[in-house]
Amino acid sequence: MLKRLLSKWQMDEVMELEKSCQANQLPPHLVSVNGKRLSLRELVDLQSCAYPPKKLRPGKYWYDKVSGLWGKEGHKPCQIISPQLAVGDTIKKDASKGNTNIVINNREITQVELYMLKLAGINCEGDVCFWLSADGSCQEEGMNNVVGKIWDKTTHKLLCHALRLPIPPASANSSGEEVRNGLDAGDPCSTASKKLNKLLLAGCDQSGTSTLFKQAKIVYRVPFSEEEHQNITYTIQRNLYRYIAILLEGRERFEEEYRVEMRKKRLDEPGPSALPDLIEEEIEEENVYSISPRLKNFSEWLLQAMMLGNLEVIFPAATREYSAVVEELWKHKAFQATYQRRNELEMLPRVANYFLDHAVEISKVDYNPSDMDKLYAEGITSSNGVASMDFSFPNPTQDSYMEAVDQYSSSMRYQLIRVHASCVGKNCKWLDMFEDVDLVIFCVSLTEYTEYLEDYNGVCTNKMMESKKLFENFVSHPAFSQKHCLLLLNKFDILEEIIEECPLSECEWFQDFNPVISRHPNSKTSNNNPSLAQRAYHYIAVKFKRLYNTITERKLFVSQLTALEADSVDGALKYTREILKWDEERRKVMRDWTTESPEASTTLEASTTT
Repeated sequence: MLKRLLSKWQMDEVMELEKSCQANQLPPHLVSVNGKRLSLRELVDLQSCAYPPKKLRPGKYWYDKVSGLWGKEGHKPCQIISPQLAVGDTIKKDASKGNTNIVINNREITQVELYMLKLAGINCEGDVCFWLSADGSCQEEGMNNVVGKIWDKTTHKLLCHALRLPIPPASANSSGEEVRNGLDAGDPCSTASKKLNKLLLAGCDQSGTSTLFKQAKIVYRVPFSEEEHQNITYTIQRNLYRYIAILLEGRERFEEEYRVEMRKKRLDEPGPSALPDLIEEEIEEENVYSISPRLKNFSEWLLQAMMLGNLEVIFPAATREYSAVVEELWKHKAFQATYQRRNELEMLPRVANYFLDHAVEISKVDYNPSDMDKLYAEGITSSNGVASMDFSFPNPTQDSYMEAVDQYSSSMRYQLIRVHASCVGKNCKWLDMFEDVDLVIFCVSLTEYTEYLEDYNGVCTNKMMESKKLFENFVSHPAFSQKHCLLLLNKFDILEEIIEECPLSECEWFQDFNPVISRHPNSKTSNNNPSLAQRAYHYIAVKFKRLYNTITERKLFVSQLTALEADSVDGALKYTREILKWDEERRKVMRDWTTESPEASTTLEASTTT
């Protein structure tokens, strides 16, 4: 029924909107931690921490904030998450319904935990109270001596596996601290003493925020968690099947077009007409787009699965079952002939070319995505639309001309928080959750002026106008009234390819773009003239700068970005460092001037907003 009413593009949009719809997100009041229902802010903190609870569902949980132990109310621990999270209430003694008279961090432990402690060589005679830290150090309450380290030895970890008890994540170090993402091992500054600067990353769908976030993880050596790695793997394989389905649908179209063309050609041929059945048989034999019955059955199954929106449900089982079929299909002449005409298929995204070139490898059960695969993968989002990573810029080399600046920044840590546009609510009413960020990074794709969004009423809106609207909502929000904003204009490389064929005037906001083009572009005097794409980039940057100044009466920082390039992402994030450092120095000067002359501080404040 849906196939008759909607186009495939519309159906894909419906399914994506359904998944990202706020009504389908986990309501915070349905999650209780230590007897207290969570607020929206607490739920976001819980799900966006470095090691969040896996597959969080509505229910009652207990959480040991000191050790990070986490479990369902009335049960033994099932996971170790990030410690020291400000969520829920104080843990109750009977949180896990233990009956051992042994208390760890104010919680009476279960029998299986007691058994593990004994096997780890910890004396548990009598009614003992222990303190357990995040690194596994166990000490008696009131005593300043460590009686054992639970997770230090491999044998202890094997015992935990055997008893189905959790162990710290693989990316946590032996001292229990999370890996110092991007930090040099020889850095004398401890993580705890470093200032944390929070950067909020936002933008419309397909603007490049996901690619930037993944690229930053790779550049600053922040490991992907096992769950993230698995999610990316399945998403890439699922997307591959979607791309194949689009090609198979195109194959059917090309096959029918070939039949019609050949029938007409045969009818126009002089001489006696052959029997219709014989003509059809000859056409089928010559039709390069025809496939075998086995592949046709697979094609029908895949197209039906995509039409019903079941691609997400059938993974990863589909990979195990159809890997060999995909390899056979890829080698078939009909599929290759269709692939050669892929530019005629409007539904096939640009990124599909990258993955289709590696279709056989990706379809295999043991497929392990490379860093480049992860970067190109589309549709990677966290369960609640919020993801975060802590990182620090690497220490400078001795020859670096920015050595002084880098030495300053080596004592600073950064947290990049990516928020999906769908999770901030209508008119960005939930942005109050991020009022403690230090800087807002807003990402806009330079190609959005050629793209359109269609609502349920069939009204099309230029995507650049949607980005403009979201940008206005962000920068005008009271939570960011005193925050600096960095605008990243992404996909300049693609803009260079399309600007000649697709003028900026396609977007109503860019109607006044009328650059002066040299009549002799190849002459020597024109070498210093910017290209049309560069002119377009500067024009769009100025449009956003003026819009920002109109709303906030402050300066907007702008930078060019190609999120698929490591150096570009590194440069953009280092720019945020310079903005924060400049702001700190400005405030310091203002404080110094205030002590000498109140009028001088007022003058300086006014000058920095223009």
